[in-house]
Amino acid sequence: MPFLISKVNIPVTEQQERKLKTLLGRAIALVPGKSEDSLLLVLEDRCSIYLRGDGGTPAAYLSAAVFHNESHGGYDEFTAAATEAYRDVLGIDPEHVFLRFEDISAWGVAGQYLDRRMLP
Repeated sequence: MPFLISKVNIPVTEQQERKLKTLLGRAIALVPGKSEDSLLLVLEDRCSIYLRGDGGTPAAYLSAAVFHNESHGGYDEFTAAATEAYRDVLGIDPEHVFLRFEDISAWGVAGQYLDRRMLP
């Protein structure tokens, strides 16, 4: 299961949120074996984000935690699609969109513990 946390420092309307959710759901499908059906997504607006000391510059931070993708397959494509989504939906300059990837080796969901070292 991929887990995305999106933080922006501008207000986001309900319509923009739904569109961003849809586009990020499509973007995660660019990572092999991942899809919107397994995506857990948190969208936060009006966060305090200071870019180069300036809190008034529209900016986005996206943290992507992905289980069982040690080769980072699809990360290039995901990065491009996610950056485009922030530009198209929220008007955030691609230079102000930052992504952080976290490789998850163990995960707990639905009462189950999953460890990639135990998977075939």
